[in-house]
Amino acid sequence: MAARAVGVRAVAWLLLWEAAGLTSTPAAAFTAALTDAGIRATCSEIILRQEVLKGGFHRDLLIKVKFGESIEALQTCRFLIKQYIPTGLFVDPYELASLRERNITEAVMVSEDFNIEAPNYLSKESEVLIYARQDSQCIDCFQAFLPVHYRYHRPHSKDGETFIVVNNPDLLMYCDQEFPILKCWAEKQVAAPCALKDKDICQWNNMKYKSVYKNVTLQVPVGLTIHTSLVCSVTLLITILCSTLILVAVFKYGHFSL
Repeated sequence: MAARAVGVRAVAWLLLWEAAGLTSTPAAAFTAALTDAGIRATCSEIILRQEVLKGGFHRDLLIKVKFGESIEALQTCRFLIKQYIPTGLFVDPYELASLRERNITEAVMVSEDFNIEAPNYLSKESEVLIYARQDSQCIDCFQAFLPVHYRYHRPHSKDGETFIVVNNPDLLMYCDQEFPILKCWAEKQVAAPCALKDKDICQWNNMKYKSVYKNVTLQVPVGLTIHTSLVCSVTLLITILCSTLILVAVFKYGHFSL
């Protein structure tokens, strides 16, 4: 019924264009727009789900993408996740290199001059490219995995917590041939490496998708400024005590030769 209604409205508009004596260019553009709308109406949605696993200061970011089309029809396609890492988090490039060697994930840092030791107020947003793999638990799904870590945050005067918002990533798709899903949801083209170990650059399609969650919000515990004096005093006392014990042990059990 919806397709029939779209068709009726299209014919009516075309008749109005011709009756008004307008040129064929606007009518053709309008027909193309209606055709595109009709194609999108028949397209299955791309669903993206982003979630954070584990607890504490070291988390795993898991991204799952579900396609309505058959995976067999997309065998010639590759999928790339462009994830933006906020200043409150960091990704360890050395950890990524180790995970790539063990074939656990295919992720690589894009940002340069990246300091994993910097606190959140001195760090910059970074980018990571993750080449998605087919999900073994879902027939028409792909997934990407990325370990993330909390940065140090400034102490607060009242609340002992802060929040980090992880926005949804860009979903990039590259196919060797045309598919209806590209005509439906491709928005623009983005240049990125064709593969993890490939220096060639491909023009990937930035795909529009429906997200299960608007974004992911992480709760991070932080110190309180009223505890500054106490923490400094205790730290200093423990340092002096430990240094004294080390010196006593050295002089008592050490062997010195003149």
